[in-house]
Amino acid sequence: MIKLLVVDDSALMRRLLREIFEAEGDFEVQTARTGEEALALIHSFAPHVVTLDVNMPGMDGLDCLSRIMVEAPRPVVMVSSLIRDGAETTLEALKLGAVDFVSKPDGTVSLGIERIRPILVEKVRASTGARLRQSFRLKERVRHRIGGQPARPAPLPAWRRSVPAVPVQGAVPAAEPFAVAAPVAGLVVMGASTGGPSALETVLSALPGHFPWPILVAQHMPSGFTGAFARRLDAVCALRVVEVDAPMPIRQGTVYVGRGDADLIVGWRGAGLVAVSAPPSAAFPWHPSVDRLVTSARSHFEPKGILGVLMTGMGRDGAESMAALRAQGGRTIAEDEATAIVWGMPGELVRMGGADAVVPLPNIARTILQLVN
Repeated sequence: MIKLLVVDDSALMRRLLREIFEAEGDFEVQTARTGEEALALIHSFAPHVVTLDVNMPGMDGLDCLSRIMVEAPRPVVMVSSLIRDGAETTLEALKLGAVDFVSKPDGTVSLGIERIRPILVEKVRASTGARLRQSFRLKERVRHRIGGQPARPAPLPAWRRSVPAVPVQGAVPAAEPFAVAAPVAGLVVMGASTGGPSALETVLSALPGHFPWPILVAQHMPSGFTGAFARRLDAVCALRVVEVDAPMPIRQGTVYVGRGDADLIVGWRGAGLVAVSAPPSAAFPWHPSVDRLVTSARSHFEPKGILGVLMTGMGRDGAESMAALRAQGGRTIAEDEATAIVWGMPGELVRMGGADAVVPLPNIARTILQLVN
């Protein structure tokens, strides 16, 4: 049985979530109304996974999450209405160690809960097998074990929040969005899902500002979140990071993040390549779709000029297209099982024989540099 702790200050939400998971037949569910109750049950009930609201009386969800990840780390899925309206809050929760998130339904909760039931169950079930990084907040966990009091990590220092974007030669003025970009020698396409935001930050922040190839990123996320995610990456990376919300010329020194609930594809506009946010295709179940991104890149670049990188995430999005890319002469990297939060997507690529290299997360940036150079 999977032991699940549901933490929410709404009695109706606690009842509905309990009913959903108990109906699955393999969940043992307990509930908590406050962060303080949750922490007590973390130690007495020892759940395999936790669903956690953000807006609660007393200790809020972010403080509770921070305490959980220091005192008794385990997979946490955020389930909150604030997730929908506060992208920065969501990203803060992911940075504090949450594995994934689901937005509470709009309107009448008892009716809307059925709309999110499948994805909620899928994400919570997948999170039970999530591997939390052993080095995450290690010093705080050690201090807690010897009697210190855990605290929410301090916000990013000012120098990291305000890192200027690296100037790109020939940057396109707003009035001339389709000016021809200089030809690029190749393209990096990256895909991730569950656990991806922190993994992408680890990799992209380690690449230099003079990195020679553009990078296109498909991270499974809803709309409204990818803009904040791109801004956060831009603040900590030497490369320029932008969300693709309109066709953009593909340029060296830039990371293009696909907009949520849409697909990121490579296209041709005028006399140059562009990154395009396309309406989601029903042929692909997850968005932005990694498979669709890689397939579009293969239609505009020689395979040897494409490097595919597939990281943590449930499911198999990206595995088939990257395996095909490798078979045609392209190169691919899969994140190693030892560091992936969920080894679904990269694991499928490895099982298909489609990975040139299987690399732990801390070494992926170095491997990218070696292969590109």
